[in-house]
Amino acid sequence: MAFLGYHPCYEKDLNFTAIISALVGMLAVIFFWWKTKRSSKACTPQPPGPRGLPLIGYLPFLGNDLHKSFTELAGVYGPVYKLWLGNKLFVVVSSPSLAKEVVRDKDMIFANRDAPIASLVSTYGGNDIAGADYGPNWRKLRKIFVGKMMSNASLDDCYSLRKQEFKNTIRDVYNNNIGKPIDIGELSISTLINVIQNMLWGGVLELGEKGTNVGAELKNKLAELMVLVATPNISDFFPVLSRFDIQRIERRTMKIFHWFDNIVNCAIEQYRKKVSVKGAAGDTEGKKDFLQFLLELQENEDSASSISIIQIKALIQDIITGGTDTTTTMVEWTMAELMQHPEVMKKVMKELAEVVGMETFVEEFHLAKLKYLDAVVKETLRLHPALPLLVPRSSIQSSTIGGYNIPKGTKLLLNVWAIHRDPQFWDNPLEFQPERFLNDARGFDYSGNNFQYLPFGSGRRMCAGIALAERMLMFVLASLLHSFEWKLPTGTKLDLSEKFGIVIKKKEPLVAIPTPRLHNSELYQ
Repeated sequence: MAFLGYHPCYEKDLNFTAIISALVGMLAVIFFWWKTKRSSKACTPQPPGPRGLPLIGYLPFLGNDLHKSFTELAGVYGPVYKLWLGNKLFVVVSSPSLAKEVVRDKDMIFANRDAPIASLVSTYGGNDIAGADYGPNWRKLRKIFVGKMMSNASLDDCYSLRKQEFKNTIRDVYNNNIGKPIDIGELSISTLINVIQNMLWGGVLELGEKGTNVGAELKNKLAELMVLVATPNISDFFPVLSRFDIQRIERRTMKIFHWFDNIVNCAIEQYRKKVSVKGAAGDTEGKKDFLQFLLELQENEDSASSISIIQIKALIQDIITGGTDTTTTMVEWTMAELMQHPEVMKKVMKELAEVVGMETFVEEFHLAKLKYLDAVVKETLRLHPALPLLVPRSSIQSSTIGGYNIPKGTKLLLNVWAIHRDPQFWDNPLEFQPERFLNDARGFDYSGNNFQYLPFGSGRRMCAGIALAERMLMFVLASLLHSFEWKLPTGTKLDLSEKFGIVIKKKEPLVAIPTPRLHNSELYQ
């Protein structure tokens, strides 16, 4: 075999090389096995939770009372647990200390949103404050909204626009409903839609040659939109199916969106015609409605404060939704709790008589002095938080909560309904006791700094419209309670059962009969 170049030494060299290669390979395998085992031991485990079914997770097991189902699961798996809904991982937190981790210690990490398709459609692709992801555009919008539009000075400037609509409601109830059953929720939403319209564009918007008031249709569209947003959408849990829109939620939301967009476009057009006739922006008294304020920002050449027309429309959508549906829900719950507890109702009436007097209507400057009514509202928000799971957050990066690993993109829910009813932190938590909020030094306000009480959330993503919501809720309640006495129709039993959605509503509408309370009947005209 010499002619082939073979030499016995070659065989020895090949054997030696093979042995060395095998040893190196074995060492590499052992090293990577050791490293993987070590890292797996060091890796923080994910929270415990129910297994659910293959591919679809826990989705089929969730009922209508989602907040109650989540509270029951916390009793099994603890104050932080995970569950798969479709192919999305959710983590639910239901203790003050863990809530603090989310909204204070790691607020920025959990500052994103993963908005459902219906919300994205209705807010121009998530260009609003409530549903947009955390970032420069969101920070600019929030700064404008909270620092300018929701400032005390700005809200004081448009007080007259709110006041007139509340007086109109009192007059209409007196002229048309004395001694007759009236739906408190319907009364509230109709009033608040007109109030919001006044604040947005200076009056109730009228369209067409006949000057049709859009208020009634707006109320219906809002109710339909809230149902669509609250309906579990297969496309949200399985994004790969979003192109098919199996439940037609996207298409149905799009119809509402187009109607709403047309309304806002009409309001903008009417405003610009008014400005053109006057020759200058603004009303003659120097006070601005929200639309005027926003349009002036759009024309601002300073990029730090200018916003796009899409962002303006999305902000208006936030104001309409946040200023009507949630406030109406809380008006109805508060009135229901007062009628369920007549001794509390008497204390509220007595305070109104002492602070406001029986010869005049409620004014906003009275509200700060109505300490007991304020306690009643806070207790109602404790037992019936408008958003029992708040608006879901989404993690920007992987992190930990309660010592458990939370992967990037996880949707995180704060179960404030459970926190507000936890007997570890509240005495007699299921009882309606407004006195617990009187002269309390623990800081039970709406700022989100006491993690036992978070009706409006906390941190960067807490409700941006708290200032307006508090004024509107207190004003409408004080006005209705001061002007009239309210009783249930004869033979009617009060039902306090809930209907779950994004906003927790009464399952059965509250119907009550008003009788005049003020001494001078001319006040009602």
